[in-house]
Amino acid sequence: MLTLSPKLARLALKVGEPLLPLSRHVPFAIQKQVLERAVARIFAAPLADGAFDLLDGRWLRLEVSDLGLAWNITRTPGGLRLVRGDSADVCIRGQWKEFLLLASRQEDPDTLFFRRRLVIEGDTDLGLAIKNLLDSLDPDDMPAWLWQLLRTLGEAAKEGGQPARPAASL
Repeated sequence: MLTLSPKLARLALKVGEPLLPLSRHVPFAIQKQVLERAVARIFAAPLADGAFDLLDGRWLRLEVSDLGLAWNITRTPGGLRLVRGDSADVCIRGQWKEFLLLASRQEDPDTLFFRRRLVIEGDTDLGLAIKNLLDSLDPDDMPAWLWQLLRTLGEAAKEGGQPARPAASL
């Protein structure tokens, strides 16, 4: 398995950070195709087990405020579907490092939300259910290389500096 050293992870974050805002210029159709395929593979087992059924007929908006990116996500019979839009039942907003810390389990989700580094707006019951769902996902269901990459980058992000400012709206 390919591993990323902590030193290389810190370098990747340092080099990548100024480039990440350019991702907002990637056409939405490409973002949609890449993200839908990725989540279908990464979350195949939880999707099959019905873990994401709470989004059936409901919309979650994820906003990465410092990158100017946002996606609306719902559950369909074919899996998770992304669309561009402003309205959703619930919005989870934060900066990219906070989402990385959440995904890599370097920060407790409750801490990120309590300190307003990630913000839930709208249907807070749905938002809390989604937060709990994400927290309950088993990293072992993920490809091992991806989990190792997330962990190493998350560790580098956590040791690399101060927490981001509270999340701002797009």
